[in-house]
Amino acid sequence: MVSASKQTDPKTLYDVVGIGNAIVDVISHEDEEFLNAHNLIKDSMALIDTDTAVSLYNEMSPTVQSSGGSAANTMSGVASLGGKAAYIGKIRDDHLGEFFAHDINAGGVHFEVKPASEGLPTARSMIIVTPDGSRTMNTYLGISTNLTKEDLDVHLLENAKILYCEGYIWDIETTKDTIRSAIAIAKGANRTISFTLSDSFCVSRHKDEWIGLINEQVDILFGNEDEIKELSGCGTLSEAAQWIQGKVKVACLTLAERGSIIVTEDEIIGVGAKAVNQVTDSTGAGDLYASGFLFGYARGLDLKICGELASIAAAEIITHTGARPLTPLKNLLESEFRN
Repeated sequence: MVSASKQTDPKTLYDVVGIGNAIVDVISHEDEEFLNAHNLIKDSMALIDTDTAVSLYNEMSPTVQSSGGSAANTMSGVASLGGKAAYIGKIRDDHLGEFFAHDINAGGVHFEVKPASEGLPTARSMIIVTPDGSRTMNTYLGISTNLTKEDLDVHLLENAKILYCEGYIWDIETTKDTIRSAIAIAKGANRTISFTLSDSFCVSRHKDEWIGLINEQVDILFGNEDEIKELSGCGTLSEAAQWIQGKVKVACLTLAERGSIIVTEDEIIGVGAKAVNQVTDSTGAGDLYASGFLFGYARGLDLKICGELASIAAAEIITHTGARPLTPLKNLLESEFRN
């Protein structure tokens, strides 16, 4: 079994630093007909332009607004668990940018990237949640696509135990280069590199590049069943798990209500899903799963325990609208392990 190594370097300031698209989520609950009427592909993420974003927003039911972005959600989860998390993402000095910065810092995540004073507005994602809890994301990336190497905090990247990168940011050449630079800085400081596949449509767009990246740079990989099958080209989960085995130190593959599996070079560990009374909104389930796992991994915990922490974090997020915890996850852990 591949064990999680403890970091004891006294200069290490953070457990995890995440890098990704800084987005404000705008969430509404709609029926299936709404998706059909707007030609939206259920349970997917599509990139949209300004006009489409405005048009879709005008037809959405009353919305809930919260700061979001995949990696930002994960860092908020790490902080909610009691860990030390930081985030790197690009915002504009507009209303939504101010909202994003205040919201993520209020959640205990270190965020100090200077807002842009000109250019595109802060990114936003129109998230449609259907009655079955599925979420369909329509994302306007705005200024987040202008995250450059100059926005990277080298000291932060060198002094966080784990770098966490989201796959969504790979769609733009500028941000792709920034991610590669961040990985190189963290790798040079002997830090752990983690990466999430984000979406099966992202995988299909970047499959060849990502296979090379994963083989050469990534230590911990996150993905769901559809994403890992798309990446591997395998028809079954079992085949895909065998394909990824040994390519990374650890692969965490989520299976919705069936839990998850943690794949190492030597074994495949099954982790059950934590039961909930009702799934209200699956937005952020994978993000919070990653937060629980990384929180445990940064502390050198057994991989099975890391997976159980991940399941607890994911279970909290699907019981309400929005991708940030409503209940401090640290309290849930204390209650869970007390019992």
